[in-house]
Amino acid sequence: MSFFGRAARDLFNGSPASTSSKLLLLFTVSSGGLVAYSDSRSQPDEVPASIVNKNDGQKKKVVVLGTGWAGTSFLKDLDASMYDVQVVSPRNYFAFTPLLPSVTCGTVEARSIVEPVRNIIKKRNGEIQFWEADCLKIDAENNKIFCKANFDNNTVGSEEFSLEYDYLVVAVGAQVNTFNTPGVKENCHFLKDLEDAQRLRRTVIDCFEKAVLPDLTEEERRTNLHFVIVGGGPTGVEFAAELHDFLIEDLVNIYPTVKDLVKISVVQSGDHILNTFDERISSFAEQKFSRDGIEVQTGCRVVSVSDKEITMKMKPTGELCSIPHGLVLWSTGISTRPVVKDFMEQIGQGKRRILATNEWLRVKETENVYALGDCATIDQRKIMDDIVAIFEAADTDNSGTLTMVEFRAVVDDIIARYPQVETYLNNQHLGDLTDLLKDAMSEDKKEVDIEGFKKAIHLVDSQTTSLPATAQVAGQQGKYLAKCFNRKNQCKEHPEGPRRFAGPGGTRHFFAPFRYKHFGQFAPLGGEQAAAELPGDWVSMGHSTQWLWYSVYASKQVSWRTRMLVVSDWTRRFIFGRDSSRI
Repeated sequence: MSFFGRAARDLFNGSPASTSSKLLLLFTVSSGGLVAYSDSRSQPDEVPASIVNKNDGQKKKVVVLGTGWAGTSFLKDLDASMYDVQVVSPRNYFAFTPLLPSVTCGTVEARSIVEPVRNIIKKRNGEIQFWEADCLKIDAENNKIFCKANFDNNTVGSEEFSLEYDYLVVAVGAQVNTFNTPGVKENCHFLKDLEDAQRLRRTVIDCFEKAVLPDLTEEERRTNLHFVIVGGGPTGVEFAAELHDFLIEDLVNIYPTVKDLVKISVVQSGDHILNTFDERISSFAEQKFSRDGIEVQTGCRVVSVSDKEITMKMKPTGELCSIPHGLVLWSTGISTRPVVKDFMEQIGQGKRRILATNEWLRVKETENVYALGDCATIDQRKIMDDIVAIFEAADTDNSGTLTMVEFRAVVDDIIARYPQVETYLNNQHLGDLTDLLKDAMSEDKKEVDIEGFKKAIHLVDSQTTSLPATAQVAGQQGKYLAKCFNRKNQCKEHPEGPRRFAGPGGTRHFFAPFRYKHFGQFAPLGGEQAAAELPGDWVSMGHSTQWLWYSVYASKQVSWRTRMLVVSDWTRRFIFGRDSSRI
């Protein structure tokens, strides 16, 4: 899942990068922000008082599921000396997923973007235990997880085991969403993890090797060399761009007899590719692909995929058409993993599409389970749900009306508690929340009653949004939760969060809610050109943006080892070209 590669190409993130990397980014761009949070069913504390560490000399057990962006970021910032930390993941490495499209064509080697998990955890204070296994089930009632190791070789001993926990951090990511389209699982490639990228790289070379075999007709060669990308989001677009560069810069010299038979098609159900970006970037990308000979088919929905052809339905006409293919990459979004779905059924979230947390990343309907990254979403609390409580808290003289002085006393808490307020003010170009109340007050009487207060505030909830499933979000959530775990005892004594409106009067939340800061996003388009959205509605496109992309991606590597390997891979590609070996 990718701070740039899974749903959007993020310019920066709260990734587990080194301190020097953060200094580099500090001088690159400024930050923007968006808050997202929600209430839990009864006690919305970010760390319930009933399970805060006691001075009993026994460390609480923290079990972390997953070593992706969210899990690794959490582990890097957690003070492990405070807890008994155990990590369970089917992979014993962290992969820099934004560069997966580069791995598919040999621009970057697979081992250059991975860092062993044991290298990461051995640098932390305290001991962290790691188990390479899949989590098969979460037993929420008994605070236990059941796991199974998946080793290819015939190892001795049982591969199944269980772990108990005091706190569980679920950061297992998501799986590819096939929308139950017939033939997708059997006949399509995906690009979610390193194994997918390596498999895709081998198939690309296979398609060319098949196409140059003797006794094939021209139509058969064209079919083998037709590469179809389903999904016009950042991952699909970047793979199409990487594949085109691989063809133009390397493969035309290696396979000269079939160079004119290659075709790359991008199939998008929407009206434009990169539709989550600024429309200027979307238009630039479409024009760039048109010049490069990459066919973009919009308004097309795939209805089935076989081993030889892909069938699509044209939305404007409803007409069905089929096209032959040599390779299909399916890149259309994500869905919830089975282990998380089962957990949702246990806790009463079975009817939801994705696991819901409150604004402190604690899973709703639980007391000690947290969820980060692509596997969960923050169920954002609406301000209108608490409008009466807010009014009563601000009405200190119990007059039944609010003055501007009374309202200003709670403004900061409202903005911290409800993120949509800040978004609404920015979109309406309002300087302060009190500007909303001024319009509701009469000129002769500078007060407002509860009905006038509701009328002034009710449009704010229209700005409620969900955070994107990107590594930028996951990395920041991991850092935030680690900070909360590190400061639990201090914040229990001295709460740092906003006022609790829908709870016991006069109390405050232990921590400030999670606040996401969006630093922009990238869209590499091939030919040493890229596009980027920067904070403040800035858009950058062209060759200079590609060099900014190089500097940011290099700086955000998880270690100096991977940073040097990635830069050396780029340098090697400039000098010697890409390696076309099928390994």
